[in-house]
Amino acid sequence: MRRWSLAGQMLVLQLLVVAVTATGGAALALVQAHELLTEEAGATARAVAVSVAASPDVADALDDPDPSARLQPYAERVRLATGVDFITIMRTDGTRYTHPNPAEIGRRFLGHTGRALAGETFSETYTGTLGPSKRVVTPVVAGGQVRALVSAGITIDRISARLRDRLAWGGVIVALALGLGVAGTWLVTARLRRQTHGLGPVELGRIHEHHDAVLHAVREGLLLVGRDGRLTLCNDAARHLLALPADAEGRHVAELGLAPLAEGVLRGEEEQVHLVGDRVLAVGTAPSRLGTVVTVRDHTELQALTGQLDAERGFAESLRSAAHEAANRLHTVITLVELGRTEQAVALGTAELRAAQELTDRVVGSVREPVLAALLLGKSAEAAERGGELVISEDSELDDLGLDPRELVTIVGNLIDNAIDAAGRVEVHLSGDEHGVVIRVADDGPGLTDPAAFERGWTTKGDGHGLGLALVGQAVRRLGGTIDVAGSEFTVRLPVREPAR
Repeated sequence: MRRWSLAGQMLVLQLLVVAVTATGGAALALVQAHELLTEEAGATARAVAVSVAASPDVADALDDPDPSARLQPYAERVRLATGVDFITIMRTDGTRYTHPNPAEIGRRFLGHTGRALAGETFSETYTGTLGPSKRVVTPVVAGGQVRALVSAGITIDRISARLRDRLAWGGVIVALALGLGVAGTWLVTARLRRQTHGLGPVELGRIHEHHDAVLHAVREGLLLVGRDGRLTLCNDAARHLLALPADAEGRHVAELGLAPLAEGVLRGEEEQVHLVGDRVLAVGTAPSRLGTVVTVRDHTELQALTGQLDAERGFAESLRSAAHEAANRLHTVITLVELGRTEQAVALGTAELRAAQELTDRVVGSVREPVLAALLLGKSAEAAERGGELVISEDSELDDLGLDPRELVTIVGNLIDNAIDAAGRVEVHLSGDEHGVVIRVADDGPGLTDPAAFERGWTTKGDGHGLGLALVGQAVRRLGGTIDVAGSEFTVRLPVREPAR
């Protein structure tokens, strides 16, 4: 059996609330109306009774042999004019002088008179000849004595009739209120049904639990950025990878130190790479109905492996270039031998061997870090193949000081690659002692036009820069060093940490 949807339960609940509220309001209004009508009837009866008792005509008529002859017409005129149901003028013993029913004249008044005989005006609800009524009894005082009593009243039936008239209008108002309440409830429920897709509380709770479990368990960072650039949702992985504060949700991404991410998201870029501290993050975006879904993946280890692969590929390419160059020289020597020009062949081969040996001796003699020395030899051959020249300065002198060779390869290799791409001649200077290492790479090109490339840490495919300089900046920061740029000359200074004892 399918459970009721949340919208259906809300509809029934709101209808019950509206019905109970309207019914309770109507009952309260009915009680209040009855009390008001009763009080109004008592006030009217009091005013009529007091005014009749104070009339001089009443006091004069009491001296007549037949007071009823004058008092009955007078009482009826006042009754009709004021709208009360009866006006009874009586002797102090309760014998009536007047009554709406002439047959009751001369009979005893049905009600209490003791308080009126004592000079007090009072009201009561009593059942008389006309039925239950709200009545007032007051004395007629003449010459300082109570000479007669006057009672005026309105029957309960008449009060009830007036209450029924008001109740009819109240019913109309209650019906309108119920109709408006039902219509408003239905509209709210219809909107709620659209927003909840007709799901019940159990289904919504289960979806929330699944949503929460997925967000906390997934290893990739997930963010939802609204159309206005504000972060509306992020999971634990995203907070960790991007170092987001606890109150990140609801703030603009630019306020969170992710201005490049904000620009990329708002431009709808699909692929970005971001360097955060020691991490390399791949950022992907996809549009959604609520804004933009951003995924963040940690590519630090992948980038490290890629860097090592690039270094190995560079060494292989350098060896290929050297082999290609050696093959060209060897073919030339063989051809000279075949032509009988032995002396020229020997001279050419000797010169080539001397040049290669001098380069190797200079590099190996200047740089005692084998991995870095191999990198420089390979880059020299690569530069020569591309029509350029890589020169190791004469004053270069670098011992193996215990720095991570992978970091040195990242720094030196990327700086040389950028220099080779930008110019024809590249000069490299390496030096170091127990205080630190200095790496200087200069070329004859136009120089760096965007000094912020080391710090920007963001790149997109096809922007012409790649990750080279950003990775150099990251490696230098990891080693606690600095980078200085002066035109086309890059100077890196790295401190040397003393080994732990």
